[in-house]
This record gives sequence, C-alpha cells and structure tokens, in this order.
Amino acid sequence: MLTILFDGIAYGMLLFVLAAGLAVTLGLMNFVNLAHGAFAMAGGYATVVLMNRFGVPFLACLPLAFLFSAALGLLFERTLYVRMYERSHLDQVLFSIGLVFMAIAATDYLMGSSQQNIHLPAYLQGRITIGGVGIGIYRLFLVVVCGLMALGLQWILAKTRFGSQLRAAVDDRRVARGLGIPVVKVFAITFAFGSGLAGLGGALGAEIVGLDPTFPLKFMLYFLIVVTVGGTSSLTGPFLAALLLGVADVMGKYLVPQLGAFIIYAMMLAVLMIRPQGLFARGR
Repeated sequence: MLTILFDGIAYGMLLFVLAAGLAVTLGLMNFVNLAHGAFAMAGGYATVVLMNRFGVPFLACLPLAFLFSAALGLLFERTLYVRMYERSHLDQVLFSIGLVFMAIAATDYLMGSSQQNIHLPAYLQGRITIGGVGIGIYRLFLVVVCGLMALGLQWILAKTRFGSQLRAAVDDRRVARGLGIPVVKVFAITFAFGSGLAGLGGALGAEIVGLDPTFPLKFMLYFLIVVTVGGTSSLTGPFLAALLLGVADVMGKYLVPQLGAFIIYAMMLAVLMIRPQGLFARGR
C-alpha cells in the first residue's frame, strides 16, 4: 500500500508540472487554453528526438525541452494567442481545440502514429527499499524535481516583483499599464514559461505515461480536473488537486481496475459539490 501511495504521489507531482502552465493561464490570466497539452507533447517529442537520434543525455534533454516548448509558446502567443485575450471563453475554447487537432495531425505526419519510447539512464532505473517500502528510483527523482519546481513556481508568483506585476495585470490591465507595468511583456513571458513547464512535464512523463500524437487529447481532461478542483486563487490548490488525482488514479488502477477512471471523476464531483469554486477559490 505504501508503494502504491508513493507511486500515486509521483504521478500527481508529474500531473502538477504538466498542468501548472494551464493553472497560470486559466487561473491567473483567465485564458482558456485547451491546447496546453500540445506544448507538453512538443517537449516530449523534443526529448525523444534528442535522445534517440542525437544521443543527448536524458538530464541534458530536460532544459532543452523546456526551452523548446517555451520558444514555441512565445511564438504562438505573439502571433496567435495575443489576438484572443479579449475574446469570449467560447472563442478561446474553439480556437485552442483547433490548435489541438492541428498539432495532432502535424505530429502524426512528422513522427508517425506509433508510441514513442525513451531509455532512461541506468542510474534512474530500478528500485530501492526504504523502511521496507519499495520505491522506484525514477519516481523518487520525479517527486524531488517536481516538488522543487512547485516550490519555486509558488515563490515566483507570490513573492517576486514579476508575480505582483502579473496579478496586477490580470486584475485590471488598463490600471496596470497606467502604473508603468509592461502588460504585453508580462503576459508573453508568463505564457512562454507555462508552455516551457508543460514541455518539461512532457519530457519527464514520456517514460511513465507514454507519448503519441493523441497525447493532448488524452490528458486534456486531467489538466482541466487539476485546475478545476484546485481552484484559481493560487497554485496551492492545483498542487493538492494533482496529488489527489494522482493517488486516486494509481490506487484505483491497482485495487479496483474494473472501475477504470470512474474513481477520479467521482472524486471530482464530490469536491465540486462541497466546494463549487474549487479547493482554493479566488476571493470575490
């Protein structure tokens, strides 16, 4: 049971890194970007290409995947997304869904439809035993890395000048511009950083959740559940929601596999019935 619990925590940590960018764009920027998974897929495929074709070590691929997805996000934000910030949520949903299907078609054409695999280095393979509990080395690596990233991201948004500028720009763009805050630059950096986090999550998760052209569709609902259940006031809510989702999903598959994904949907409904605005709702 403790081993299953740890695997669930590792999976939840991975889900948080994958969904953190969406938590920022949807929760803080109030922009519905359902194509968020496409940037995660881009980071995953960048890692596959770098490792399998160019022999780049796995750890060196992680920052490269972040930079590739961040650059891709910045390009799309400056050329396409910036035109959608003032549009309705329905327009944003239709626009981003269209990008998802375009990304799937382009990836299928360029990389093929088969599942992509990466080979972890030997020092990240195998299991160790701590206190009688078998723990996968790579899952322990995920917990440490994703935990540090969650702390760092929360600190940036809550304690730094840039985080204050972002919150001010989201609350009232006109007043923020009047105060000298470069709203356009802040939004562009935020979107690029969120896309980079998604790409990093895609690189880290390629070995666990798999990677194929349908990745953005398969995990879109998971990302939305993390943000919806967690709430939009801070990243603490999505972080806890990701842990709950990860533990519930892994334990459900181990203990009652016949129920499939029913457990996570039941958990989502239970939380939203008690707290419709999520675990940590934004104050009115």
